[in-house]
Amino acid sequence: MQINKQIYSWAMYDWANSAYATTVMAGFFPLFFKSYFSSETDVITSTAQLGVANSLSSMIIVLLAPFLGAIADVGGYKKRFLFLFTYLGILMSGSLALVQQGEWQLAAFVYVLGNIGFMGSNIFNDSLLTTVAKERSFDFVSGLGFSLGYLGGGLLFALNVFMVHRPEFFGLDDMNEAVKLSFVSVALWWALFSLPLLLFVKEERPQQKRNLSATVLAGYRQLLNTFKKIRHLRGLLLFLAAYWLYIDGVDTIIRMAVDYAMAIGFEPNALVLALLLVQFIGFPATLLFSKLAQLYDTKKALFVAIGTYLFITLWASMMREAYEFFLLAAMVGMVQGGIQALSRSYYARMIPQNQAAEFFGFFNFLGRFATIFGPLLIGFVAVTTESSRLGIASVSLFFVAGGILLYFVNEEKIAKEVRSTLE
Repeated sequence: MQINKQIYSWAMYDWANSAYATTVMAGFFPLFFKSYFSSETDVITSTAQLGVANSLSSMIIVLLAPFLGAIADVGGYKKRFLFLFTYLGILMSGSLALVQQGEWQLAAFVYVLGNIGFMGSNIFNDSLLTTVAKERSFDFVSGLGFSLGYLGGGLLFALNVFMVHRPEFFGLDDMNEAVKLSFVSVALWWALFSLPLLLFVKEERPQQKRNLSATVLAGYRQLLNTFKKIRHLRGLLLFLAAYWLYIDGVDTIIRMAVDYAMAIGFEPNALVLALLLVQFIGFPATLLFSKLAQLYDTKKALFVAIGTYLFITLWASMMREAYEFFLLAAMVGMVQGGIQALSRSYYARMIPQNQAAEFFGFFNFLGRFATIFGPLLIGFVAVTTESSRLGIASVSLFFVAGGILLYFVNEEKIAKEVRSTLE
Protein backbone atom coordinates (compact mmCIF):
# COMPACT_ATOMS: atom_id res chain seq x y z
CA MET A 1 0.00 0.00 0.00
CA GLN A 2 1.06 3.62 -0.52
CA ILE A 3 2.13 5.40 2.66
CA ASN A 4 0.87 8.98 2.54
CA LYS A 5 2.01 11.90 4.65
CA GLN A 6 -0.77 11.45 7.22
CA ILE A 7 0.03 7.76 7.79
CA TYR A 8 3.75 8.42 8.11
CA SER A 9 3.17 11.37 10.46
CA TRP A 10 0.81 9.31 12.62
CA ALA A 11 3.27 6.41 12.77
CA MET A 12 6.08 8.78 13.75
CA TYR A 13 4.28 9.48 17.02
CA ASP A 14 5.11 5.93 18.09
CA TRP A 15 8.74 6.71 17.22
CA ALA A 16 8.44 9.81 19.45
CA ASN A 17 6.82 8.49 22.62
CA SER A 18 8.42 5.04 22.59
CA ALA A 19 11.55 6.76 23.89
CA TYR A 20 9.70 7.17 27.19
CA ALA A 21 8.51 3.56 27.21
CA THR A 22 12.03 2.28 26.52
CA THR A 23 14.44 4.56 28.36
CA VAL A 24 12.21 5.51 31.30
CA MET A 25 9.56 2.83 31.93
CA ALA A 26 11.38 -0.33 30.88
CA GLY A 27 15.01 0.71 31.18
CA PHE A 28 16.59 3.27 33.45
CA PHE A 29 13.82 4.18 35.88
CA PRO A 30 13.48 0.67 37.39
CA LEU A 31 17.28 0.40 37.63
CA PHE A 32 17.74 3.92 38.97
CA PHE A 33 14.81 3.55 41.36
CA LYS A 34 16.49 0.60 43.08
CA SER A 35 20.04 1.94 43.04
CA TYR A 36 19.49 5.69 43.53
CA PHE A 37 15.97 6.92 44.33
CA SER A 38 15.22 4.04 46.72
CA SER A 39 18.78 3.04 47.54
CA GLU A 40 18.15 2.54 51.28
CA THR A 41 15.32 0.04 50.69
CA ASP A 42 15.62 -3.75 50.26
CA VAL A 43 14.91 -5.21 46.82
CA ILE A 44 11.57 -6.84 47.73
CA THR A 45 10.15 -3.61 49.17
CA SER A 46 11.36 -1.51 46.24
CA THR A 47 9.66 -3.99 43.87
CA ALA A 48 6.41 -3.41 45.73
CA GLN A 49 6.92 0.39 45.64
CA LEU A 50 7.48 0.33 41.88
CA GLY A 51 4.47 -1.93 41.41
CA VAL A 52 2.25 0.49 43.33
CA ALA A 53 3.51 3.47 41.30
CA ASN A 54 2.74 1.68 38.04
CA SER A 55 -0.68 0.62 39.30
CA LEU A 56 -1.61 4.10 40.54
CA SER A 57 -0.88 5.74 37.19
CA SER A 58 -2.98 3.07 35.48
CA MET A 59 -5.87 3.64 37.90
CA ILE A 60 -5.97 7.35 37.09
CA ILE A 61 -6.09 6.64 33.35
CA VAL A 62 -8.84 4.08 33.98
CA LEU A 63 -10.98 6.81 35.52
CA LEU A 64 -10.26 9.41 32.82
CA ALA A 65 -10.06 7.48 29.53
CA PRO A 66 -13.70 6.77 28.51
CA PHE A 67 -14.98 10.20 29.57
CA LEU A 68 -12.22 12.14 27.81
CA GLY A 69 -12.64 9.91 24.76
CA ALA A 70 -16.34 10.77 24.54
CA ILE A 71 -15.56 14.51 24.84
CA ALA A 72 -12.89 14.19 22.13
CA ASP A 73 -15.36 12.53 19.73
CA VAL A 74 -18.12 15.08 20.32
CA GLY A 75 -15.89 18.15 20.20
CA GLY A 76 -13.22 17.04 17.74
CA TYR A 77 -10.56 17.28 20.45
CA LYS A 78 -8.51 14.14 19.78
CA LYS A 79 -5.35 16.00 18.81
CA ARG A 80 -5.78 18.58 21.58
CA PHE A 81 -6.07 15.92 24.25
CA LEU A 82 -3.22 13.96 22.67
CA PHE A 83 -0.88 16.91 23.01
CA LEU A 84 -2.14 17.83 26.48
CA PHE A 85 -1.05 14.40 27.71
CA THR A 86 2.06 14.46 25.53
CA TYR A 87 3.42 17.60 27.14
CA LEU A 88 2.58 16.33 30.61
CA GLY A 89 4.74 13.27 29.82
CA ILE A 90 7.50 15.41 28.33
CA LEU A 91 7.58 17.72 31.35
CA MET A 92 7.67 14.86 33.84
CA SER A 93 10.37 12.97 31.96
CA GLY A 94 12.62 16.01 32.10
CA SER A 95 11.70 16.60 35.76
CA LEU A 96 13.04 13.19 36.80
CA ALA A 97 16.51 14.67 36.31
CA LEU A 98 15.84 17.05 39.21
CA VAL A 99 15.01 14.35 41.79
CA GLN A 100 17.83 13.67 44.25
CA GLN A 101 19.14 10.42 45.74
CA GLY A 102 16.89 8.86 48.37
CA GLU A 103 13.82 10.89 47.32
CA TRP A 104 11.88 7.82 46.25
CA GLN A 105 8.48 9.34 47.09
CA LEU A 106 9.11 12.34 44.80
CA ALA A 107 10.57 10.08 42.10
CA ALA A 108 7.48 7.84 42.25
CA PHE A 109 5.16 10.89 42.09
CA VAL A 110 6.91 12.33 39.01
CA TYR A 111 6.99 8.88 37.41
CA VAL A 112 3.25 8.41 37.99
CA LEU A 113 2.50 11.73 36.25
CA GLY A 114 4.85 10.83 33.39
CA ASN A 115 3.08 7.51 32.93
CA ILE A 116 -0.28 9.29 32.87
CA GLY A 117 1.03 11.53 30.09
CA PHE A 118 2.36 8.57 28.13
CA MET A 119 -0.72 6.38 28.49
CA GLY A 120 -3.19 9.21 28.01
CA SER A 121 -1.57 10.30 24.75
CA ASN A 122 -1.79 6.74 23.45
CA ILE A 123 -5.59 6.75 23.79
CA PHE A 124 -5.97 9.58 21.29
CA ASN A 125 -3.16 8.45 19.02
CA ASP A 126 -4.84 5.03 18.78
CA SER A 127 -8.18 6.63 17.96
CA LEU A 128 -6.64 8.52 15.02
CA LEU A 129 -5.85 5.18 13.32
CA THR A 130 -9.39 5.12 11.88
CA THR A 131 -8.83 8.65 10.54
CA VAL A 132 -5.53 8.11 8.72
CA ALA A 133 -6.08 4.57 7.34
CA LYS A 134 -8.75 2.52 5.63
CA GLU A 135 -9.99 -0.68 7.28
CA ARG A 136 -8.15 -3.01 4.88
CA SER A 137 -4.82 -1.45 5.92
CA PHE A 138 -5.40 -1.25 9.70
CA ASP A 139 -3.04 -4.16 10.43
CA PHE A 140 -0.20 -2.75 8.34
CA VAL A 141 -0.51 0.86 9.53
CA SER A 142 -0.85 -0.16 13.18
CA GLY A 143 2.18 -2.43 12.80
CA LEU A 144 4.13 0.36 11.08
CA GLY A 145 3.57 2.59 14.10
CA PHE A 146 4.75 0.02 16.60
CA SER A 147 7.73 -1.02 14.47
CA LEU A 148 8.90 2.59 14.14
CA GLY A 149 8.40 2.87 17.89
CA TYR A 150 10.80 0.00 18.47
CA LEU A 151 13.37 1.47 16.10
CA GLY A 152 13.15 5.03 17.39
CA GLY A 153 13.01 4.01 21.03
CA GLY A 154 15.88 1.61 20.47
CA LEU A 155 18.12 4.18 18.78
CA LEU A 156 17.75 6.73 21.58
CA PHE A 157 18.10 4.02 24.21
CA ALA A 158 21.32 2.81 22.56
CA LEU A 159 22.70 6.36 22.71
CA ASN A 160 21.64 6.63 26.35
CA VAL A 161 23.28 3.30 27.22
CA PHE A 162 26.53 4.49 25.63
CA MET A 163 26.23 7.73 27.59
CA VAL A 164 25.76 5.83 30.87
CA HIS A 165 28.75 3.57 30.19
CA ARG A 166 31.01 6.40 28.96
CA PRO A 167 29.86 9.52 30.84
CA GLU A 168 33.28 11.15 30.51
CA PHE A 169 32.90 11.08 26.70
CA PHE A 170 29.94 13.46 27.10
CA GLY A 171 31.65 15.64 29.70
CA LEU A 172 29.66 14.15 32.60
CA ASP A 173 30.99 13.33 36.04
CA ASP A 174 29.45 9.90 36.57
CA MET A 175 26.74 7.40 35.66
CA ASN A 176 24.11 9.16 37.78
CA GLU A 177 24.49 12.36 35.77
CA ALA A 178 24.29 10.31 32.56
CA VAL A 179 21.02 8.66 33.61
CA LYS A 180 19.51 12.02 34.51
CA LEU A 181 20.59 13.46 31.17
CA SER A 182 18.96 10.43 29.52
CA PHE A 183 15.63 11.43 31.08
CA VAL A 184 16.07 14.91 29.57
CA SER A 185 16.93 13.43 26.16
CA VAL A 186 13.64 11.50 26.21
CA ALA A 187 11.73 14.73 26.78
CA LEU A 188 13.49 16.44 23.85
CA TRP A 189 13.08 13.43 21.54
CA TRP A 190 9.39 13.09 22.37
CA ALA A 191 8.75 16.80 21.77
CA LEU A 192 10.64 16.93 18.46
CA PHE A 193 9.18 13.86 16.77
CA SER A 194 5.60 14.64 17.85
CA LEU A 195 5.61 17.61 15.48
CA PRO A 196 4.73 15.67 12.26
CA LEU A 197 1.46 14.44 13.80
CA LEU A 198 0.65 17.92 15.07
CA LEU A 199 1.32 19.50 11.68
CA PHE A 200 0.11 16.96 9.11
CA VAL A 201 -2.59 14.70 10.61
CA LYS A 202 -5.98 16.26 9.98
CA GLU A 203 -8.78 15.59 12.43
CA GLU A 204 -12.36 15.83 11.20
CA ARG A 205 -14.29 18.57 12.96
CA PRO A 206 -17.84 17.94 14.18
CA GLN A 207 -20.59 19.58 12.11
CA GLN A 208 -22.23 21.05 15.19
CA LYS A 209 -20.06 23.60 16.99
CA ARG A 210 -20.31 23.77 20.79
CA ASN A 211 -18.59 25.72 23.51
CA LEU A 212 -16.47 23.85 26.06
CA SER A 213 -19.18 23.36 28.69
CA ALA A 214 -21.68 22.12 26.08
CA THR A 215 -19.05 19.75 24.68
CA VAL A 216 -18.33 18.29 28.12
CA LEU A 217 -22.05 17.83 28.76
CA ALA A 218 -22.58 16.24 25.34
CA GLY A 219 -19.61 13.95 25.91
CA TYR A 220 -21.01 12.91 29.28
CA ARG A 221 -24.40 12.12 27.73
CA GLN A 222 -22.78 10.14 24.90
CA LEU A 223 -20.71 8.16 27.39
CA LEU A 224 -23.80 7.29 29.45
CA ASN A 225 -25.64 6.29 26.29
CA THR A 226 -22.76 4.10 25.14
CA PHE A 227 -22.49 2.50 28.59
CA LYS A 228 -26.17 1.59 28.39
CA LYS A 229 -25.78 0.07 24.94
CA ILE A 230 -22.39 -1.59 25.41
CA ARG A 231 -23.86 -3.90 28.04
CA HIS A 232 -25.76 -5.59 25.20
CA LEU A 233 -22.67 -5.91 22.97
CA ARG A 234 -21.68 -9.31 24.28
CA GLY A 235 -19.23 -10.06 21.49
CA LEU A 236 -17.35 -6.80 21.95
CA LEU A 237 -17.30 -7.27 25.72
CA LEU A 238 -15.89 -10.76 25.20
CA PHE A 239 -12.98 -9.41 23.14
CA LEU A 240 -12.36 -6.59 25.61
CA ALA A 241 -12.27 -9.10 28.47
CA ALA A 242 -9.78 -11.26 26.55
CA TYR A 243 -7.66 -8.21 25.75
CA TRP A 244 -7.89 -7.04 29.36
CA LEU A 245 -6.36 -10.31 30.52
CA TYR A 246 -3.59 -10.99 28.01
CA ILE A 247 -2.42 -7.38 27.65
CA ASP A 248 -2.09 -7.26 31.45
CA GLY A 249 0.56 -9.95 31.14
CA VAL A 250 2.31 -8.08 28.33
CA ASP A 251 2.38 -4.70 30.08
CA THR A 252 3.39 -6.24 33.40
CA ILE A 253 6.38 -7.91 31.78
CA ILE A 254 7.33 -4.63 30.06
CA ARG A 255 7.26 -2.73 33.33
CA MET A 256 8.55 -5.30 35.79
CA ALA A 257 11.03 -7.49 33.85
CA VAL A 258 14.11 -5.45 34.72
CA ASP A 259 13.08 -5.12 38.36
CA TYR A 260 12.50 -8.90 38.54
CA ALA A 261 15.82 -9.76 36.94
CA MET A 262 17.66 -7.49 39.38
CA ALA A 263 15.80 -9.07 42.29
CA ILE A 264 17.09 -12.53 41.32
CA GLY A 265 20.67 -11.28 41.01
CA PHE A 266 21.31 -10.39 37.35
CA GLU A 267 23.74 -7.59 36.54
CA PRO A 268 22.24 -4.24 35.37
CA ASN A 269 24.53 -4.07 32.32
CA ALA A 270 23.21 -7.38 31.01
CA LEU A 271 19.63 -6.22 31.49
CA VAL A 272 20.19 -3.02 29.54
CA LEU A 273 21.72 -4.95 26.63
CA ALA A 274 18.74 -7.32 26.70
CA LEU A 275 16.37 -4.35 26.42
CA LEU A 276 18.27 -3.12 23.39
CA LEU A 277 17.91 -6.57 21.87
CA VAL A 278 14.13 -6.36 22.33
CA GLN A 279 14.00 -3.02 20.55
CA PHE A 280 15.97 -3.96 17.46
CA ILE A 281 14.34 -7.36 17.03
CA GLY A 282 10.97 -5.72 17.59
CA PHE A 283 11.34 -3.39 14.60
CA PRO A 284 11.32 -6.01 11.80
CA ALA A 285 9.33 -8.58 13.82
CA THR A 286 6.36 -6.24 14.23
CA LEU A 287 6.22 -5.54 10.51
CA LEU A 288 6.43 -9.28 9.85
CA PHE A 289 3.60 -10.02 12.27
CA SER A 290 1.43 -7.38 10.59
CA LYS A 291 2.18 -8.86 7.17
CA LEU A 292 1.32 -12.37 8.38
CA ALA A 293 -1.97 -11.07 9.76
CA GLN A 294 -2.78 -9.54 6.35
CA LEU A 295 -1.91 -12.73 4.49
CA TYR A 296 -3.53 -15.20 6.88
CA ASP A 297 -5.56 -14.19 9.92
CA THR A 298 -5.18 -11.57 12.66
CA LYS A 299 -6.73 -13.74 15.35
CA LYS A 300 -4.39 -16.65 14.65
CA ALA A 301 -1.39 -14.31 14.82
CA LEU A 302 -2.63 -13.11 18.23
CA PHE A 303 -2.78 -16.73 19.43
CA VAL A 304 0.83 -17.28 18.38
CA ALA A 305 1.89 -14.22 20.38
CA ILE A 306 -0.13 -15.22 23.49
CA GLY A 307 1.28 -18.76 23.43
CA THR A 308 4.80 -17.39 23.11
CA TYR A 309 4.28 -15.08 26.07
CA LEU A 310 2.98 -17.94 28.20
CA PHE A 311 6.16 -19.90 27.44
CA ILE A 312 8.32 -16.83 28.19
CA THR A 313 6.67 -16.27 31.58
CA LEU A 314 7.07 -19.86 32.73
CA TRP A 315 10.68 -20.03 31.57
CA ALA A 316 11.47 -16.71 33.26
CA SER A 317 10.32 -18.09 36.61
CA MET A 318 12.92 -20.85 36.34
CA MET A 319 15.90 -19.18 34.61
CA ARG A 320 19.27 -19.12 36.33
CA GLU A 321 21.80 -17.91 33.76
CA ALA A 322 22.22 -14.54 32.05
CA TYR A 323 22.12 -16.12 28.56
CA GLU A 324 18.58 -17.30 29.33
CA PHE A 325 17.51 -13.71 29.91
CA PHE A 326 18.93 -12.78 26.50
CA LEU A 327 17.05 -15.63 24.82
CA LEU A 328 13.84 -14.57 26.52
CA ALA A 329 14.46 -10.96 25.51
CA ALA A 330 14.81 -12.06 21.88
CA MET A 331 11.52 -13.95 22.11
CA VAL A 332 9.79 -10.93 23.64
CA GLY A 333 11.13 -8.79 20.79
CA MET A 334 9.59 -11.16 18.26
CA VAL A 335 6.04 -10.92 19.67
CA GLN A 336 5.68 -7.78 21.81
CA GLY A 337 5.06 -5.33 18.98
CA GLY A 338 2.93 -7.84 17.11
CA ILE A 339 0.48 -8.45 19.93
CA GLN A 340 0.14 -4.72 20.62
CA ALA A 341 -0.27 -3.67 16.98
CA LEU A 342 -2.69 -6.44 16.02
CA SER A 343 -4.82 -5.94 19.11
CA ARG A 344 -5.18 -2.28 18.14
CA SER A 345 -6.06 -3.00 14.50
CA TYR A 346 -8.31 -5.99 15.38
CA TYR A 347 -10.34 -3.77 17.71
CA ALA A 348 -10.47 -0.89 15.19
CA ARG A 349 -12.40 -3.17 12.81
CA MET A 350 -15.17 -3.70 15.36
CA ILE A 351 -15.95 -0.13 16.41
CA PRO A 352 -17.82 2.82 14.81
CA GLN A 353 -15.38 5.34 13.32
CA ASN A 354 -17.38 8.36 14.50
CA GLN A 355 -16.92 7.19 18.12
CA ALA A 356 -13.32 5.97 17.78
CA ALA A 357 -11.85 8.03 20.63
CA GLU A 358 -14.57 6.96 23.04
CA PHE A 359 -14.26 3.30 22.11
CA PHE A 360 -10.49 3.46 22.26
CA GLY A 361 -11.06 5.07 25.64
CA PHE A 362 -12.78 1.84 26.68
CA PHE A 363 -9.98 -0.14 25.04
CA ASN A 364 -7.30 1.71 26.97
CA PHE A 365 -9.55 1.78 30.03
CA LEU A 366 -9.41 -2.00 30.17
CA GLY A 367 -5.75 -2.17 29.19
CA ARG A 368 -4.78 0.24 31.95
CA PHE A 369 -7.22 -1.31 34.44
CA ALA A 370 -5.51 -4.62 33.79
CA THR A 371 -2.07 -3.18 34.52
CA ILE A 372 -3.28 -2.21 37.96
CA PHE A 373 -3.48 -5.88 38.83
CA GLY A 374 -0.37 -7.27 37.16
CA PRO A 375 2.29 -5.28 39.03
CA LEU A 376 0.28 -5.52 42.25
CA LEU A 377 0.00 -9.30 41.82
CA ILE A 378 3.76 -9.64 41.33
CA GLY A 379 4.43 -7.45 44.35
CA PHE A 380 1.88 -9.27 46.53
CA VAL A 381 3.05 -12.75 45.58
CA ALA A 382 6.73 -11.78 45.90
CA VAL A 383 6.25 -10.27 49.37
CA THR A 384 3.88 -13.01 50.60
CA THR A 385 5.99 -15.94 49.42
CA GLU A 386 9.35 -14.11 49.67
CA SER A 387 9.98 -15.31 46.11
CA SER A 388 10.28 -13.03 43.08
CA ARG A 389 10.18 -16.15 40.90
CA LEU A 390 6.68 -17.06 42.05
CA GLY A 391 5.72 -13.43 41.52
CA ILE A 392 6.65 -13.50 37.83
CA ALA A 393 5.13 -16.98 37.38
CA SER A 394 1.75 -15.65 38.52
CA VAL A 395 1.55 -13.52 35.35
CA SER A 396 1.00 -16.70 33.27
CA LEU A 397 -2.58 -16.83 34.55
CA PHE A 398 -3.44 -13.75 32.48
CA PHE A 399 -2.23 -15.32 29.22
CA VAL A 400 -4.11 -18.57 29.80
CA ALA A 401 -7.40 -16.86 30.63
CA GLY A 402 -7.04 -14.27 27.84
CA GLY A 403 -6.31 -16.92 25.22
CA ILE A 404 -9.36 -18.96 26.23
CA LEU A 405 -11.70 -15.98 25.88
CA LEU A 406 -10.15 -14.87 22.58
CA TYR A 407 -10.94 -18.30 21.10
CA PHE A 408 -14.66 -17.46 21.20
CA VAL A 409 -14.32 -14.02 19.53
CA ASN A 410 -15.73 -13.48 15.99
CA GLU A 411 -14.76 -10.00 14.79
CA GLU A 412 -17.11 -9.87 11.77
CA LYS A 413 -20.12 -10.80 13.86
CA ILE A 414 -19.09 -8.29 16.52
CA ALA A 415 -18.74 -5.43 13.97
CA LYS A 416 -22.28 -6.08 12.71
CA GLU A 417 -23.60 -6.29 16.26
CA VAL A 418 -21.97 -2.97 17.17
CA ARG A 419 -23.32 -1.17 14.09
CA SER A 420 -26.89 -2.44 14.57
CA THR A 421 -26.93 -1.63 18.30
CA LEU A 422 -25.45 1.88 18.12
CA GLU A 423 -27.33 3.13 15.06
